[in-house]
Amino acid sequence: MRDVLSPFLAWKNLFREPVSIADPLNREAAPRYRGFHKNDVSKCIGCGTCETICQNGAIDMVPVAGFEPKDGDSGLRPRIDYGRCCWCALCVDVCTTGSLTMSNAYKWIDADPDAFRFVPGVDAKSWDEAEDGYRRADGHHLTIRERVPMQELAPEVRVGGFDEIVAGYDVALAKLEADRCVSCGLCIAACPTHMSIPQYIEAVRDGDYRRGVRLLYETNPFSNTCGRVCTHVCETACALRNEGDPIAIRWLKRHIMDQVSQDEVREIIGAPAPATGRKIAIVGAGPAGLTAAFDLAKAGHAVTVFEAAEKPGGMLRYGIPEYRLPYDMLDRDIDAITSLGVEIRSDCRVGRDVAMAELHEGHDAVVLAIGLHVGRSLRMPGSEHPQVRKAVDLLRSIGEGMSFDVPRTAVVIGGGNVAMDIARSLARLQKLTHGEVKVTVTTRKEPGHIVADPEEVRECGEEGVVIAYARGPQRLVIEEDGRLTGLLTWRIVPKIDDKGRSATICDEGDAVVHPADMVVEATGQAADVGLLGEALTEELAWNRDRLAVDADGRTSLPWLWAVGDCINGPDVVHAVADGHRTAAAIERAFAETSIERTRPDARR
Repeated sequence: MRDVLSPFLAWKNLFREPVSIADPLNREAAPRYRGFHKNDVSKCIGCGTCETICQNGAIDMVPVAGFEPKDGDSGLRPRIDYGRCCWCALCVDVCTTGSLTMSNAYKWIDADPDAFRFVPGVDAKSWDEAEDGYRRADGHHLTIRERVPMQELAPEVRVGGFDEIVAGYDVALAKLEADRCVSCGLCIAACPTHMSIPQYIEAVRDGDYRRGVRLLYETNPFSNTCGRVCTHVCETACALRNEGDPIAIRWLKRHIMDQVSQDEVREIIGAPAPATGRKIAIVGAGPAGLTAAFDLAKAGHAVTVFEAAEKPGGMLRYGIPEYRLPYDMLDRDIDAITSLGVEIRSDCRVGRDVAMAELHEGHDAVVLAIGLHVGRSLRMPGSEHPQVRKAVDLLRSIGEGMSFDVPRTAVVIGGGNVAMDIARSLARLQKLTHGEVKVTVTTRKEPGHIVADPEEVRECGEEGVVIAYARGPQRLVIEEDGRLTGLLTWRIVPKIDDKGRSATICDEGDAVVHPADMVVEATGQAADVGLLGEALTEELAWNRDRLAVDADGRTSLPWLWAVGDCINGPDVVHAVADGHRTAAAIERAFAETSIERTRPDARR
């Protein structure tokens, strides 16, 4: 009965004041209404977190003209499909740069359904300049901004020895850190070896460490090492760096390797392919040479590595202090490589114990991976003094356990990681021998512009090492009795030259003598190419003081390749990438039979 009377009862509202506006088409939305999207494409990095979080599949990352891929920016920008969008604004809340917002515009009429798929900030819309609309509130974040801290030794404890500084994540802490990852993948492009970073972080979240190891070894046989001393350029591309700390990618790599036994690692790596009959000689057992050896042995080739030092590892063993890279961790990486049948002949110097001509005659390809083991000198007045040492030589002595007179006061010249390594090593030896630290690092750079990793600079200061910025070394101070007593430096002053270019000058009026009974030069390194011999040196093409190679690492001679620091400068992860690249090129050369078989039996 009520349903029958309802239409008549509605008449009672006829003379009431209306509660809706007369013209709803011109009604202004609330200031924070979630309307159509806007995007500041200059701030957007194309990380794709908006695409990942969208539960309706309304966002696709697409290439946009004028935005090329680069480290930290995929070059892609989000396209919104309003046939799928539910205006939940999760994409805005998760945006790591704050570039994606929503206008309060809600009216849009168009006869073309494809018009409702557009790229905000690229396809111009009437609401692009609207001030009102929804944006993430200040202080509101869907991800944890701070990195999960790692346990490390206190400065006063660690400076008293060479024990490893950091302890590594336990399982609970690693999962907390892994949970911060938004799987954007920008890190993959930035990593020189293009590791499957989001995937192995997912393996940490899942607790599947065997899968994690398998992923690591697809691109990096030095994961124990890189989990500790990698320059982690991947972290500079992490999307979360825009709103807090980047993911601790390096530490999560280390965590995976810490959870799996060495026997399991060998099992996961598996056996090499059937023997091919090819032989490869590699000169130098550093990360580049051993990475190439790993790939080539995996492919079934017989690989022999010739190493001049007593133990393999190159600058990883003889250039990086053990408080940063414990040698037993390096040995694990090397053990995994030799498990594939790679033979390493240590204490075998090419040019002394075996000639390059012998390697040429006995192998299908030869790879030079000789590193940068020769220290450079500034050749200042007095630099020939016996207490003026090269950083690489001193680090080698420390790595080999050789004893020397530990100086009571020392000055290190340089501003890179090698300078920090030797300064901190001397600080530890001083603390153990003399009970106090008196080490000064002089660098031509201003604070904030130093080449060394920021964490190395910070830890130097924590351990009592003094860094003297903007100081240009002039000469060694040597007394009449021949004793070295210090280093004279002048202040480095910035200036603009006549052509408007920035330059520097030394201010002689601001001179300082830094007391020292030992001065260490950490001012660059060079490769020892003497092993090539005079005839081969003349035959090869050179790029200034380095061997000239093509993009694959091949020299001007078809049988000889060169990889790693001796070509591209010092950096462990770049050396690993270099080893992979050259091994792949050698494989292609073998497959295409474009490399001359140089063994006598191959010529017959």
